Amino acid sequence: MKYCAAQVKYLTAIQELSAESEEVKSVDIARHLGVSRSSVSKTLRCLANSGLVYEDYAISVVLTPEGVDAVRDIFRNFNETYIFFRRFLKLSHEESHNQALTFVTTFPEETCDRLRKVIRKNVKKNT
Repeated sequence: MKYCAAQVKYLTAIQELSAESEEVKSVDIARHLGVSRSSVSKTLRCLANSGLVYEDYAISVVLTPEGVDAVRDIFRNFNETYIFFRRFLKLSHEESHNQALTFVTTFPEETCDRLRKVIRKNVKKNT
């Protein structure tokens, strides 16, 4: 994966919070991830330097077009991995979410892609 685990977690959080509210603030990210505001500030600076969020993130956190593409790539693996944990392993929504996030931030992209193919094949068989 071309993004570090922290970037993936923060980009995922920004995407999830954006779906709930028009405006995402640093404090919202801190609450969502259970981290300090200084950790959020540090990681947002990294994301801005990488061109994934706009520089004015102190006001509102907004993904750049590159950030939107990164989230799309992340969620491609995240969503199907979530399905695996939820449907096949019968974990709760929260456990499935946390496990999928851990998986896509820990395992190489190639492994995520391989799991995604297995999930697709098995979902087709079961429908």
